[in-house]
Amino acid sequence: MKNYSFWNKTLGWIIFAIASFVYLSTIEPTASFWDCGEFISASYKLLVGHPPGAPVFMLIGRIFTMLAPGPDKVALFMNAMSGLSSSFTILFLFWTITHLAKKLVVGNDTEISLGSSIAILGAGVVGSLAYTFSDSFWFSAVEGEVYAMSSLFTAVVFWAILKWENVADEPNSSKWIILIGYLVGLSVGVHLLNLLAIPAIGLVYYFKKYKPSVLGTIVALAVSMVILLGIMYGVIPGIVKMASVVELIFVNGIGLPFHSGAIFFIILLLAAVSFGIYYTYVKGKVLGNVIITFLTVILIGYSSFAVIVIRSSANPPMDQNSPDNMFSLLSYLNREQYGDRPLAYGQYYSTPILKTNETKPVRQPIGDKYEIVDRKMEYVYDSRLEAFFPRMWSSQSSHKREYQRWGKVTGQKIRGKDGKTYVKPTFTENMRFLFQYQLGHMYWRYFMWNFSGRQNDEQGHGNYSKGNWISGIEFIDAPRIGSQKLLPDSMKNTKSRNVYFMLPLLLGLIGIAYQILKGNKGGYESLMIVGMLFILTGIAIVIYLNQYPIQPRERDYAYAGSFYAFSIWIGLGVLYLWELFRKVVPSVPSAALATVLGIGIPAIMGAENWDDHDRSNRYTTRDFAWNYLNSCEEDAVIFTNGDNDTFPLWYAQEVEGYRTDVRVCNLSYLQTDWYIDQMRRRSYESAPLPFSLNKDQTREGQRSATIVYPQLKDRRVPLDRSLEFIGSDRKETKSQEGYSFFPGGILEIPIDSAWMIETKTVAPKDADKIVKTLEVDVRDVPRGYIGKNSLMILDLLST
Repeated sequence: MKNYSFWNKTLGWIIFAIASFVYLSTIEPTASFWDCGEFISASYKLLVGHPPGAPVFMLIGRIFTMLAPGPDKVALFMNAMSGLSSSFTILFLFWTITHLAKKLVVGNDTEISLGSSIAILGAGVVGSLAYTFSDSFWFSAVEGEVYAMSSLFTAVVFWAILKWENVADEPNSSKWIILIGYLVGLSVGVHLLNLLAIPAIGLVYYFKKYKPSVLGTIVALAVSMVILLGIMYGVIPGIVKMASVVELIFVNGIGLPFHSGAIFFIILLLAAVSFGIYYTYVKGKVLGNVIITFLTVILIGYSSFAVIVIRSSANPPMDQNSPDNMFSLLSYLNREQYGDRPLAYGQYYSTPILKTNETKPVRQPIGDKYEIVDRKMEYVYDSRLEAFFPRMWSSQSSHKREYQRWGKVTGQKIRGKDGKTYVKPTFTENMRFLFQYQLGHMYWRYFMWNFSGRQNDEQGHGNYSKGNWISGIEFIDAPRIGSQKLLPDSMKNTKSRNVYFMLPLLLGLIGIAYQILKGNKGGYESLMIVGMLFILTGIAIVIYLNQYPIQPRERDYAYAGSFYAFSIWIGLGVLYLWELFRKVVPSVPSAALATVLGIGIPAIMGAENWDDHDRSNRYTTRDFAWNYLNSCEEDAVIFTNGDNDTFPLWYAQEVEGYRTDVRVCNLSYLQTDWYIDQMRRRSYESAPLPFSLNKDQTREGQRSATIVYPQLKDRRVPLDRSLEFIGSDRKETKSQEGYSFFPGGILEIPIDSAWMIETKTVAPKDADKIVKTLEVDVRDVPRGYIGKNSLMILDLLST
């Protein structure tokens, strides 16, 4: 077929058009729940969102928001950006499948028969359309989140290494490697998931440049993993870490202005890489030149994070973590506010804490220097109850119960160093939790949602009737006790029930079988490449995240890259059907028959998924935010706590400019000094919150906990006097450990009855019922102390 290239390009764009129609027809017209309201707001006004930031997503989103005819359409255009990012992902998936299929069918031959062309292009159509209509990918494609654009970067870099493979022996072929480096650097400014494609890219390079062997493959994977880890733990935090060291020397050591050290480091870094590129070019060191250029373009892409520092320095209304210097930026990039979890070795949920150690210092700009305001704390656990590869580690009581349920924990009794006896889960129970919950419930269940079917969209935690995978085949799906069904037939009528009869799964498995069938003709190599992409963007993420039970929401979006890889296998399954059919039917009609049968699978997926993925008339999130804000009086303060009761309100105020007189105060953030500082600033029509404690008194490391002493808890003290006492730095106002404490356990707030009547808080007829003093009882607070967020609420009540 002489015009194969033409049809490959044309069909790719046709598939792109189909995907674009699907996504743009079903996008949500306003913000969605979870992070979408925050991301849309951040893009619209270039605000600073949650760590580790997404500056590239934010900048591209800003371009799309500029196209919106009005503020009420900003979210629609942001969601359209996700839709187009997703349809471009489908385009590159199509070309990826046809590349791999062509290599398996004709190898290095330039001539392609008509039958082979139809089969190859059919594989691309079926595989890309299957992913188009897949549950998890479609969900992210219609909302203003980072995962659609992250998928696009993964698709483009994987396609780019295949393009390099076609021209690897030609001069200047390394330009594709350089392009990949630049895309990797940019992708860090969207999401880190894209980096997981690097080992698969490394295998493509190895198989093309070297004669494959078992040892060579292992070495190639090892080198690829070193590159991956080097970028994740070296380049991303390392550059900022080195810049912070130079910044400290210049500011604290030499006495130069803030940011002078960071600027000098950037200039020095640019000079170093420029010299490296020039030197290797002049000396003809091709490999060295490619390596340095590759690293340079990664840094160029990564430089997008300068936007975060620049915008944070402007003190915008949303400035999470306030990363306006190298030290706060490093904490921001390392996501330190989210804590840590053990991976290779560490504690179980039952492991006692023996002590806490102070570790690295926390520095903040004070005066003309970076002063140490606090130190990070590290728990020291009882080594007798630590273990290799712990999966059950969270100490929250609700998590403990679920660990015990999923792991069927009976454990072994071990005497700790403190003399108490603890139950330590066995390694078998630990692995049971890994396979049944983390892999079974939190990965394979999502996998089967996409390629077998989904029971409904209710989040479940292992019960029969919520959020399980199904096939639509009665004897497989229906759990019974004897002859009695546990699930009612009425559940079949919900829109979120989607059944594919396992057909996508079966065709994908057939695609794997086809690669094995092709074996030494490139089948094993392509199987390893796609398999590596599948594992690292799926199972490896499960291992790395080490998720605790009772997650606040379903996490299938994190594994979209793995489902992308499986869709490649779905496409290759068409080739197996073609090989099978042409044993009895000529090549051309057998290729057409295999393609037609294959297209039926994404057609089923699209028909089943459309009704519950169509958000074209959904205004729930925006209306939710408006209703919350409308419940408030003028100039009110509304306290929120989580994502879904905060981000929609931010969207309504920041984007649509609705009820900006209301101050939204998130209690989870109010325990941090940077957020307290933001609450001290005016925001649009909302006045600053009138805290009596000043910035120095609420700085990180100051008054993180305020103790209630048992011997003082029955004392009655006016709240304003208590706060004066707590805000004092006198020695007698501190415990032996340096903590502030309450001078009494019953805090009294005087009530102005005239004001209560004047503001209509109380009806005049009820004036005699107004008490003279409101009592706040802190005597029995949990753990005997309150956190900084609760202290700041008391501060507000006192003003």
